[in-house]
Amino acid sequence: MSTAQPHLAIIIVNWNSAEFLRACVSSIYAHIKNLDFEIIVVDNASYDGSGPMLARDFPKAVFIQSDQNLGFARANNLGFTRSKAPFIVFLNPDTELLGPALYEMLKFIETTPLAGVVGARLLNSDHSVQTSCVQRFPTIINRVIDADILRRLTSKSRFWGTQPLFENAGKTDVVEVVSGACQMVRRDVFEKIGMFEESFFMYAEDADLCFKANKAGFKNYFVGEAVIVHHGAQSSTASSEGNFAAVVMRESLCRMFALRHGRLYAASYRASVALVALFRLGLLWAVMCITFRRFRTRAIAGAAKKWMKVLRWSIGLEPWVSCPARPRNLQPTSDSAI
Repeated sequence: MSTAQPHLAIIIVNWNSAEFLRACVSSIYAHIKNLDFEIIVVDNASYDGSGPMLARDFPKAVFIQSDQNLGFARANNLGFTRSKAPFIVFLNPDTELLGPALYEMLKFIETTPLAGVVGARLLNSDHSVQTSCVQRFPTIINRVIDADILRRLTSKSRFWGTQPLFENAGKTDVVEVVSGACQMVRRDVFEKIGMFEESFFMYAEDADLCFKANKAGFKNYFVGEAVIVHHGAQSSTASSEGNFAAVVMRESLCRMFALRHGRLYAASYRASVALVALFRLGLLWAVMCITFRRFRTRAIAGAAKKWMKVLRWSIGLEPWVSCPARPRNLQPTSDSAI
């Protein structure tokens, strides 16, 4: 990275991910050589030592210490205001570049005037394909019937929008949504479509950005030759945090529906979630009645707790989520799987 005007800005939002961040930034320097770029890291009040680590190991990176947890959208927008480059990539701290991933994305976006938001081929830690890296725009139908087992059985279906991962592996294709774990966009396009929607604390903002780009006349693309490992949201794996996330995911999606499709559509989504939660709880209760294996009972009890929380949200009994305090124990992430 030289003193010349940077051509690419890499913006990373950090929360208690210092070791992941170190690996992420190391991979950037390892794979970007003949390009002027800037790295801007925003720490969401985690004070995890990332600032001193960057100052010591990567002194050219810009570090912004926020005194509050701004969430994913606000923190990325803050990082953007400090950037100068004409091309921006928003990158999760728990990612690592494999080869010239950002070069491939940059080469494509530079030569495609109608490109809106551009994404990469994301791999899990074991290098299996992360199917959430491309999706369809969320609707009531595809959210209501979304289930892990159904996605696994029909992963190549056009219904989910994941077919480019299997049909055109290693190639470029038009898609609806690319994961916020890695999103590249032109500076002028990002400004034109209003940047990230800050009413979302976490989740849905990546899908919303893609939606706004599409509505503005741009196309979103998946660049299969750009390969990045995304280790996943490590800090939201605990059950209590997972239940929190299950509610906040749906609240953010409900807000997106209200913004982009109107309040009636959002209310219909909330009602559909209530019906799904009741069905899931009924099914779990039936299974509980016929199984006495302890480990199954514990697993079912955990699932029941989650769906009870979701049911309470759907009927307005979780008022905290309508104006969520910025939680200190959960990583703001772009992952929008619900």
